[in-house]
Amino acid sequence: MTGTGAAITGIGMSQVGRKTMRPAMEHLADAALQALADAGLRREDIDGITTYPGKSAGSPGVSPLGVGEVRNALGLNTRWHSAIPEGPAQMAPLMVAAMAVQTGQARHVLCFRALTESSSQTAEKRASVPTGTSDRISGWPSWLLPVNAISASNWMALAATRYFHEFGMTREHLGILAVSQRQNALHNPRALYRVPLTAEEYMGARMITTPLGLFDCDTPIDGACVLIVSASDAARDLRKAPLHVEAFGAAMKYAETWDQQPDMTRMAAHDAAADMWNRTDLTPSDVHVLSLYDGFSIQVPFWLEAFGFCKRGEAKDFIADGNTHITGRYPVNTGGGQLSAGRLHGFGLLHEACIQLWGEGEGRQVAQARVAVCGMGGGPLAGAMLLARH
Repeated sequence: MTGTGAAITGIGMSQVGRKTMRPAMEHLADAALQALADAGLRREDIDGITTYPGKSAGSPGVSPLGVGEVRNALGLNTRWHSAIPEGPAQMAPLMVAAMAVQTGQARHVLCFRALTESSSQTAEKRASVPTGTSDRISGWPSWLLPVNAISASNWMALAATRYFHEFGMTREHLGILAVSQRQNALHNPRALYRVPLTAEEYMGARMITTPLGLFDCDTPIDGACVLIVSASDAARDLRKAPLHVEAFGAAMKYAETWDQQPDMTRMAAHDAAADMWNRTDLTPSDVHVLSLYDGFSIQVPFWLEAFGFCKRGEAKDFIADGNTHITGRYPVNTGGGQLSAGRLHGFGLLHEACIQLWGEGEGRQVAQARVAVCGMGGGPLAGAMLLARH
């Protein structure tokens, strides 16, 4: 294993929820102080800070905090900072943080994601849906909104419909994932939904955009998550065993669109995953835990095939055979994923991967977990990461 020279050394997450009405900075402070304590670091040790996508006023609550105000609120004296509005999906802060510590720009970088998406949205204005008539819509959304495809649920449903048609997947297969992830969430004290979900409830829920129903969609929340990325040599003497970043991948061969991909059954996840495997001598058989982006349930089969855990078109059988269950060969989203734990735009998935590799999963812990794979995004943009505890 070669590695990148970077490691995750501490994590923290605020208590997430719906309509918490707490300021984003309070959520962020909770998560940051937890992460510092987790790593055994002081605020004076943090000399870098980064986030995704940077402060944005365009979508209520989606990105209410910028690196400057967080740095000031926490009293940090940083040598390096960055915010990534575009790039390899939500994986971008971790990737640039790894580059920063590898090149000596920083030693310990605080990577954060904070949202008040649930508290900020109303019936008239939602973060994920363009609204109003005064704002001019440009770029690729201008081709989708006129036909009433106003949400990512519509755009991902296009890909799901094509995948169903080509490979025979059904809603029952996606239901296995949703029910399994909800069961995992029962053992995660940070999860948003901690009541069981049955297959009958999944199938009987209202449709959102065919073939995706209510429980195929993640849930907007309020909350924050922080991960500290350290230079490998600076991580050796910290409180916990460092989780080494073995490889990243973010290749993208085609346009950044939801609906104009040459193959709607592959999307950006496949290029990013292939790029990651090209940078390591580890293989899928070495992986113990999978954290796969599930903004919509259909993205999990895409990532399974992208990473090579099963062949193209075989995800439905792979899932039906129990491989993705907590007791299966490749447990997926052991903390409940975004479908049941809430949407932190992938940061919650990274947090859970670290929990597993440190053996802190309690009732959901995967035995002897040493290697985790993380896939972020996976629609028009994607990032992939391989973590290992040596």
